[in-house]
Amino acid sequence: MEYLDFELPIKELEEQLEKCTVIGEESDVDVAETCKQIEKKIAEKKKEIYKNLTAWQRVQMSRHPSRPYTLDYIKALCGDSFLELHGDRNVRDDKAMVGGLGKINGQSYMIIGQQKGYNTKTRQYRNFGMANPEGYRKALRLMKSAEKFGVPVITLIDTPGAYPGLEAEERGQGEAIARNILEMTRLKVPIICVIIGEGASGGALGIGVGDKVLMLENTWYSVISPESCSSILWRSWEYKEQAADALKLTATDMKKMKLVDEIVKEPLGGAHRDRETTFDNVAKAITKAYGEFKKLSPTDLVAQRMDKYSEMGVFEE
Repeated sequence: MEYLDFELPIKELEEQLEKCTVIGEESDVDVAETCKQIEKKIAEKKKEIYKNLTAWQRVQMSRHPSRPYTLDYIKALCGDSFLELHGDRNVRDDKAMVGGLGKINGQSYMIIGQQKGYNTKTRQYRNFGMANPEGYRKALRLMKSAEKFGVPVITLIDTPGAYPGLEAEERGQGEAIARNILEMTRLKVPIICVIIGEGASGGALGIGVGDKVLMLENTWYSVISPESCSSILWRSWEYKEQAADALKLTATDMKKMKLVDEIVKEPLGGAHRDRETTFDNVAKAITKAYGEFKKLSPTDLVAQRMDKYSEMGVFEE
């Protein structure tokens, strides 16, 4: 298990517990009481740290290398029922964007999401979760197929942003994202968006328009990353913590501003510390969300979705 800098006190206590257990196993000394005391300290320290995370610490949690990615969720939620579909029928198959048909609790869904890599080789293969225009066009093709056959759509958002390379701009990155936003507002099947990691910029918005937007507890959603914001405003990455606070990018902030609909709880310590509970919580949230929209007619569904987004950013004094 990898530990973030603010988790080091927990690491020290867990190492103490491990040493204490080894001493008990290798000698006749009774260490049961000592182990219990250390376990109690670990539990208290975890509550103290994880219940008071700053915005920047939640950004770090969302990027934890052991955190489950899109294909982990798909495998856990769909099992062997998932059929991956490839290509945008125009340029190529973007490996940073995955999608296909799968069943969750007996209901068929078109599931689309950004996929990051687990090591250097797979990170390059997946382009660090940054999709090219063909990735967004593949996503739109799959959504249109889902609409044709009346299948609800799930999007899993986890990206540091759309790929900003010259070749991506040449192939119409901005147009591809804008087209997706337009088409998702009027798609005639339910759309459930789940932010499972980083939700950065237009890269997230390209698959982020939905009837219900769910956000895991230790994720973030913003127009820009804290580091980039810091480099623009202060000409340095040193102020990323202040930038994270100012951007109001946490799940709590997003819910308060009514930009997301629901926060999905994570186990204490983050999704990576108890994957099964996280997968179960997400599956329940998706099933509940679909239950709210499955009986609506396509006309009512689109009208409700349009009203929801039209009301964002409107305030009365």
